[in-house]
Parts: sequence; structure tokens; C-alpha cells
Amino acid sequence: MNFIAIIPARYASTRFPGKPLAMLGEKSVIQRVYEQVTKQLPACVATDDERIYEHVKSFGGHAVMTRTDHKSGTDRIEEAVEKLQLAKEFEIDDNNTVIVNVQGDEPFIQPEQIQALCECFNDPTTDIATLGIKFKTLEAIKNPNSPKIILDNMGFAMYFSRSMIPYVRGKEEAEWPQSFDFLKHIGMYAYKRSILKEVTSLPQSSLEIAESLEQLRWLQNGYKIKVGETTQETIGIDTPEDLSEAIKRLKLG
Repeated sequence: MNFIAIIPARYASTRFPGKPLAMLGEKSVIQRVYEQVTKQLPACVATDDERIYEHVKSFGGHAVMTRTDHKSGTDRIEEAVEKLQLAKEFEIDDNNTVIVNVQGDEPFIQPEQIQALCECFNDPTTDIATLGIKFKTLEAIKNPNSPKIILDNMGFAMYFSRSMIPYVRGKEEAEWPQSFDFLKHIGMYAYKRSILKEVTSLPQSSLEIAESLEQLRWLQNGYKIKVGETTQETIGIDTPEDLSEAIKRLKLG
């Protein structure tokens, strides 16, 4: 399989406008993401803003302009891939290419995480891949902003939920983390090119609307999502306060 990373990056973030262009040390957030990703894969930034587009070009990166009205990052990626196929900038084939979706606000993403995603496609039945990491504390498990993944015995996702699943019967709640390996979902995805085209044409599903989790649309429509495990957390930048913490981390090395 041929692997290409697409990095969606919007300027108009509600909590942190202009986030991709914010400086993290001597480089912008989006440049640091791009450089981390291209240690592992060829990559292209998909943006709806000329400032981001020109900035990526200025440091020698690949970028493509997309519409401003996309409802999800997945839709933006599909448009970007269509344009790249037409321009023939990358080798993209509907049957032999995997598109890796890397968020434009995760400057500390590790090549090993991307590799774990790519290895999910060693199984030819994989349609989509994502990552999970074991929860360490009960407090983290109870957080509805950290979706949980239930796996089958072959490593495919059976369900994603904001609730504490599964329910560990016969144990006090405080014992649950030691009684079951709760798996936290890390929102990185990879799709076979043909599958990406299909899932972006699907209407919202009832489970997706109930849990506000896009991946449930894919599961509910019968797509197989392989889950790779990682031991490394992703650290996203959603607010100016997150950027301050990232600067501290950068200084610590």
C-alpha cells in the first residue's frame, strides 16, 4: 500500500483563531506538525485560508486550498485528495493508497504513532484504522471527552462511547481500572482511498448523533475499523493556554 498524510488546518477556530500559525518556539504549530509527519510519510496541508496556505509554501511544504463550508475534517480531506489526484502531485490510487489524517494542532505527534496506524493495513480486511491507548486512572475513564473503544478479538472496533464501557459487574468502581483494560480513543485515522470516498458521502447515523462521534457512522454502516495500540499520548493545542504548556514542554525537550 502507498501511504500519504493529509493535515487539515483551519484558521477560524472558535477557541483559538489562527492556531496553525501560532508560534511554538521558533516555528509555527503547523510547521512542527508537518515536519513531524514527514519524518514518516509524504504529507500535504489541507486548508481553507490563504495565510496558512502561503505559510506552508514558505517553509517548503505541500499545501492545497479547500472550501470553507466543510462540516468535518474528513470532508476537507476528501476534497484535498480529489484535488491532489487531479493535479497528480502525489501517487494516489483508489485501490492501493491509504490516506492518513493527522490533526494540524498536534505538534508532538510521533512517527511511531503514524507507523502503528499504517501497520493496521497489514490486515487486508481493514477499511479504516485508528489508535487507542490504555487508560491509567478512573478519573480519566469517566471523562466523557475521552471516548472509550471496545475491541473484538481481532483488534477491530466494536463500539466507541463517551460512557464508561464496559460495565464491570461485581467490582467497586474504584477497582475498574485494575479489572479491565479500558482503551482510550486517539483521534487519528487512516482510510483506504476508496473507503474515504464512500464514507464522506454517508448521511449522519443515529448512533453518531447520539454520541457525537463521527466514527460511529462508519461502524453503523458496516465498515471495519482496525485499532492500533500506542503507549504515547497525543498532545493537541486547542486553546492559548495549551500553547503555553506546549512551549514549556518544548523547552524541557
